[in-house]
Amino acid sequence: MHNFLPHTDETRQEMLNEIGLNSTEGLFSNIPKEARVNSLNIPEGLSELEAKKHLVELANKNKIAQNCISFLGGGTYNKYIPTCINSIIQRSEFITAYTPYQPEVSQGTLQVIYDYQSMLCNLTGMDVANASVYDGATACAEAVLMASRITKKTKALVSYVLNPDYKQVIETYCYGAGIEIEYLELSEGKTTFSDDKNLDDYACVLIQNLNYLGCVENLIEISEKITNSKAKLIICVDIISLAVLKKPSEYNADIVVGDLQQLGIGMNFGGPHCGFIACKNAYLRQIPGRIVGLSKDRDDNDAFTLTIQTREQHIKREKATSNICSNQALMTLIATIYLSVVGPEGLKEIANISTQRAHYLADKLNEIEGIKVLYPDFLNEFVIKIDSILADELIKKFEAENILAGINLSNKFKELENCILLAVTEMNDTQDIDKFIGVLKSFL
Repeated sequence: MHNFLPHTDETRQEMLNEIGLNSTEGLFSNIPKEARVNSLNIPEGLSELEAKKHLVELANKNKIAQNCISFLGGGTYNKYIPTCINSIIQRSEFITAYTPYQPEVSQGTLQVIYDYQSMLCNLTGMDVANASVYDGATACAEAVLMASRITKKTKALVSYVLNPDYKQVIETYCYGAGIEIEYLELSEGKTTFSDDKNLDDYACVLIQNLNYLGCVENLIEISEKITNSKAKLIICVDIISLAVLKKPSEYNADIVVGDLQQLGIGMNFGGPHCGFIACKNAYLRQIPGRIVGLSKDRDDNDAFTLTIQTREQHIKREKATSNICSNQALMTLIATIYLSVVGPEGLKEIANISTQRAHYLADKLNEIEGIKVLYPDFLNEFVIKIDSILADELIKKFEAENILAGINLSNKFKELENCILLAVTEMNDTQDIDKFIGVLKSFL
């Protein structure tokens, strides 16, 4: 028997045949060859010390946001992480903990999740929040399925300017569930409705606010169109923006989803993230995942326990609302610590700093010939159009200067050829912005 090799070559080949592939190489065909490493080229006979030194040298070839000036956004942001977070989450009872099935020995974990749910309800204005899902993308997809179960409809309207990665996950989920996706139109960076849509035919309307292009959507107008229909309004929120914008509940949202990466979770080369779903109390039984509740024990002390568990693994099985069979407990712990440490006023200050600096950068860019900020209704993320140089070429020039200059939108939205999405956070001070402007002028 080979350790850690549970499948024989024949079994692996049988699985590959079932999904129409000839080799395991086909599983990774979507990863560009230039991004792959065939071998670490570790010489034979190295001591542990020498091998570790060699691996550290290889790892240092990666560019990380902390060692660059980063204007990357699009769903993953370079945010300040309070030092206390790592000190707490690295405690053994948190970092090694599993699902709190036994409440009598899991009160600490359950209380954290309860506090997390409460904070999410405070931020969104919704009645109930679940104990998390994998990320913002799966939260969106689960919300669409949730709306379909509630309304018994099999069509969904989704904003065209939803995060493109989220759209792919939604399409994958809905394909298997037999739900048809239609995309709403884009106008001046925002979502628009055509008058020929009969909203009673749809399970939901899913809008991202702030949308992928950083714009603040016209949610009052959108909500008014939906209010008298059978469709449910799902809003995918930028969690930090809730410190300065109206709560989704004020737009009569039925379901609110989002990603929590900005709340103290590192960029980590793309993951892990953490997603949340919050909703009106009427839809409590349709929310995926589980919910922690607060009660009293026989001695009249506070007692926490898993109260609603619609997951499939040990309660509902084939009748479950979702196949999500885990929550992101360590990530929710991070988000809970972050919100507790920063507080309401701190969250508002972070949002304001990011917004002020983003508009400072946008004003500077608008003064440069050949650069135009496309949409003015943004907080901390916005789109620029470049006339005098290719976006990819400009981004590569910035990389050589140790500056991560945003995301090329040309491959994501056909309407935004040679456009770049820039994000500004509290990590970008005015010196960083001035350096970015100076380097840009030297290129142009």
